[in-house]
Amino acid sequence: MAEVLVLVDHVDGEVKKVTYELLTAARALGEPSAVVVGAPGTAGKARESLASYGAAKVYAAESEDATGYLVTPKVDALAAVADQASPAAVLVPATSEGKEVSGRLAARLGSGWLVDAVGVGADGTVEQSVFGGAFSVKAKAAKGVAVISVRPGAVEAEQAEGAGAEESVSLPAADPAKAARITGVEPVVGGDRPELTEASIVVSGGRGVGSAEKFEVVEKLADALGAAVGASRAAVDSGYYPAQFQVGQTGKTVSPQLYVALGISGAIQHRAGMQTSKTIVAVNKDPEAPIFEIADFGVVGDLFNVAPQLTEEVAKRKG
Repeated sequence: MAEVLVLVDHVDGEVKKVTYELLTAARALGEPSAVVVGAPGTAGKARESLASYGAAKVYAAESEDATGYLVTPKVDALAAVADQASPAAVLVPATSEGKEVSGRLAARLGSGWLVDAVGVGADGTVEQSVFGGAFSVKAKAAKGVAVISVRPGAVEAEQAEGAGAEESVSLPAADPAKAARITGVEPVVGGDRPELTEASIVVSGGRGVGSAEKFEVVEKLADALGAAVGASRAAVDSGYYPAQFQVGQTGKTVSPQLYVALGISGAIQHRAGMQTSKTIVAVNKDPEAPIFEIADFGVVGDLFNVAPQLTEEVAKRKG
């Protein structure tokens, strides 16, 4: 069975949920192998959890330089492993960085590049949601090793036993003239709430919230549910909430078990970033709001009446 390489998305060896989704998707194509790029010792921290989601091998592409440059070390590592393993495909998270990594890798390997997949088939075809989610299409790489970026949250992660055998990969020294050096790192201050793309519940607010001060109605419901907070582009552009929490085509793509949209009209750009959520609950004063077209449960009403009642009821049930 051919290997399928999966680029591990991690923070200092702490593996992100999207990696487990990619390992699950990779099993349709062959035997998943995880590629960990980081400082020495990183792969050792991640090996056990990667094996528990089916990784047969864990390639450790480690060097002091690996965390000092943007994108390039990851492309170098995947290209090196692809040369020696001749994989059936390479899967990369469709994050802002992952899209650049996958594009550069496809160019370097002379391979087909399949972007933003929401499903991967055993025959190598992928499903893509295009034009803001208006159409679903199927595509297949015409040549070389298919390089596929997979949308976070699109595949349900399922555990499977893998050997997790660790192998070292030599990373070439980065050429400072051809790579962007990272000069500083600052942690994103997100408080105690779960990270937006990792959360199983997301509560988002839109233009209908009205102001930055009033966004606390969204935060209170999110905290009652143990959820992440999101915002529509209209809310972010109006200065109601920071851009790092934007959900949509130009923000983050989420696919939680429950998505609650408060005061969000449901423009196609927003829907493209959340319509794969398992259950969608929408609250909007406008009965014609497009969000109701994809909502599983819709409430036509003032969010400032509905959300506090919902927050109170959730608190009661938890108590």
